[in-house]
Amino acid sequence: MPYLLEMKNITKQFGSVKAVDDVTLQVEAGEVLSLCGENGSGKSTLMKVLSGIYPHGDYSGNIYFSGEELKAKNIRETESRGIAIIHQELALVKEMSVLENLFLGAEWGRYGILDYDRMYLRCRTMLEQVRLDIDPHTKVGELGLGQQQLVEIAKALNKQVRLLILDEPTASLTERETDILLDIVRDLRNHGIACIYISHKLNEVKAISDTICVIRDGKHIGTRAADTLKEEEIIAMMVGRELSELYPISQHQCGEVLLEVRNLTAWHSVNRHIKRVDNANFVLRKGEILGVAGLVGSGRTDMVQCLFGAYPGRWQGEILLGGKPVTITTCREAMDLGIAMVPEDRKKDGIVPIMGVGANITLAALDHYSTVASLLDVAREQAAIETSLQRLRVKTSSAELAIGRLSGGNQQKAILAKCLLLNPRILILDEPTRGIDVGAKHEIYKLIHQLVEQGIAVIVISSELPEVLGISDRVLVMHQGRIKACLDNHNLTQEQVMEAALRSEHHAENLAS
Repeated sequence: MPYLLEMKNITKQFGSVKAVDDVTLQVEAGEVLSLCGENGSGKSTLMKVLSGIYPHGDYSGNIYFSGEELKAKNIRETESRGIAIIHQELALVKEMSVLENLFLGAEWGRYGILDYDRMYLRCRTMLEQVRLDIDPHTKVGELGLGQQQLVEIAKALNKQVRLLILDEPTASLTERETDILLDIVRDLRNHGIACIYISHKLNEVKAISDTICVIRDGKHIGTRAADTLKEEEIIAMMVGRELSELYPISQHQCGEVLLEVRNLTAWHSVNRHIKRVDNANFVLRKGEILGVAGLVGSGRTDMVQCLFGAYPGRWQGEILLGGKPVTITTCREAMDLGIAMVPEDRKKDGIVPIMGVGANITLAALDHYSTVASLLDVAREQAAIETSLQRLRVKTSSAELAIGRLSGGNQQKAILAKCLLLNPRILILDEPTRGIDVGAKHEIYKLIHQLVEQGIAVIVISSELPEVLGISDRVLVMHQGRIKACLDNHNLTQEQVMEAALRSEHHAENLAS
């Protein structure tokens, strides 16, 4: 049986750097192939070659689709052949309706008059296929991330897709939304639609894949049947070594109370009757890792945004640093007090995409490299950049390369480097490893432990409970804006955390006390 897709000896260079080096890949109709590799391994570059983002002639090698050679000049040509790609950052127009997004650039009509009735019926059919019960006239911006992801899939199906590429599709989804998406992928497979699935969540990769292809440093390491590979073997192929312990085993002593938060309450930035955080109280000790767990929408991010002066709405409460009350109304005030934060949305809040990697790293600490005359000491700044790149192992061809061109994991490392140049007493990490491969995760966990050993206090927010339990000394459990429990992490289980989040107020108060 001939392959639906064959990519033969694909090589893509950026200057002298080979991002993809002689990679060969095959996919059959109705097959789910997972593409695994560390951030910066070449996965996204390979898919950009396939989808026409990098046009024919901009790479070497050959692509055959449905038996014919594919020489696409742009993404429109690959879509017309039945290849669709859904990126981690969704490409929907938030102010337009679901219907308008579905038909954007491919509207139905005659003589310049749009046939809204036909498009409406077609849109309803596509939404039913992805199990979305919403009005086609709903604005995309009013939908949750999970629903937007399904709209993107509906948009691809509307283009008669035969090969669907999903790049980190569940990075921002809840567990229930993830289950729905995986069921849809299985349904597409049953209808003969092939899928290339890119994810760092190896449990999903194992659950959904027929075959698994691993690339490392731009090279093809191996392609094997999914049922013949264990997660440990996939990791070893990805990083070139075994990770015997993902979470570093390190005993450290927590010191005196560094931060105390009393009666923190924050209101919704638009609807001021809704409390996003409701009377939160907790302490953070020097040299401690405090994990914050809870379901999406529990108020975790809102709470730490208040501590960093970044919350967009009104809030009140008392913050004590080193036993002394402090006022924090801006991020600058927080940084001056020794508080640094890696935000949840690194693309929106963590980087300036068109600026160089080095410029991003020193952006928040430029005053550290200024002379008496307020001129920038370029030599000192460059030395700090080089030290930061080496310390965090940021993979970049140059410090001047636009940071937006780096992989997600390397962007995250650069943001961490920026925070560390501030010499913080408190480091807040909001979803620090979202969309990051296991090798980069391991490096970040080790770095966190090194910082704690130096006396820095760390707050870690994560939607992945194994991560919270793997690195934290104590765990704050939040639900619907309230801190429901504060648990010492001695053999703490995921079931205990979820039980604490969902139990009654009476039980939660007893547990927290």
